[in-house]
Amino acid sequence: MSFAENAVLLVIDVQQGFADPVWGARNNPLAEANIAVLGAAWAASGRPIVVVRHDSVSPGSPLAPGQPGNDLRAEVAVLPCDLLVTKSVNSAFYGEPALDPWLRERATRELVIVGVQTNMCVETTARMAGNLGYDVTVPLDATHTFDLAGPAGAALTADELATATAVNLQGGGFARIAATSEVLENL
Repeated sequence: MSFAENAVLLVIDVQQGFADPVWGARNNPLAEANIAVLGAAWAASGRPIVVVRHDSVSPGSPLAPGQPGNDLRAEVAVLPCDLLVTKSVNSAFYGEPALDPWLRERATRELVIVGVQTNMCVETTARMAGNLGYDVTVPLDATHTFDLAGPAGAALTADELATATAVNLQGGGFARIAATSEVLENL
């Protein structure tokens, strides 16, 4: 694993609103610290950083524009940002400004994706990136998610969902799963 000089760190939805208890139990309490370390190293290397912010259209959402929860967390707000993408769906590729043309104009082929939620916006964006031909790495320990209930009483813990994301992304050929330390060693 090595990263080109124009490889992009894509930081997804690291926002104040994800600290709201409405989301329930989360995993990986070190996610934000790992994101901060990666962001600082990425910035020091001169590589581009794209920040994605979820502007929720759901009534009462802590991520709605104008709410304090819509703000980026301090770990991300201090990073140099080459592009800010806002979105209201799971994929950063359906945001404004359009991410794919911005990446292609810069001949970017490699993305390292971090952020929130592992099994939602991170996984959806990584899947789309893989389908669009990007070489994607997801340092799983620089993501986090929340326990989730599904149909007929089925439920998975945040750790189980993160494991499922890792299997889906790497096993499905969409992305390489790594640790923050591996990415830093190869930067």
